[in-house]
Amino acid sequence: MSTVEFVIGTPIIFGIIFLAVQFALFFFADQVALASAQAGAREARTTADADPGGWQQRARTVALNRVASLGPALATDPVVSTQSTGANQVKVTVQVKVVNVIPWLNLTATATSQGPVERFTPDAG
Repeated sequence: MSTVEFVIGTPIIFGIIFLAVQFALFFFADQVALASAQAGAREARTTADADPGGWQQRARTVALNRVASLGPALATDPVVSTQSTGANQVKVTVQVKVVNVIPWLNLTATATSQGPVERFTPDAG
């Protein structure tokens, strides 16, 4: 009886372990995407007013560098999109692919960060 239990139980236990590792990798990639989106949005917010034509490329570069420094092997193929949402808002979205432990489970992690453009306003008084 114990051989049958071993043959049936072992694949189930390995499946549970692989699922746990896969979802841990997903949550790590999600945190990498979030940190990268926040870093890109921070750069966009500080440079959008002074450099209206080049802030998007600078924000993309900062976000891609953050992905490369935090999780270059575990969060792959980063895609960064930037846009202006209204007159005083900027938004950065980062999407990364999660490394697969389970071959048929293709996951992507996406994070967005937005905020107001920082600009100097002189005192009215």
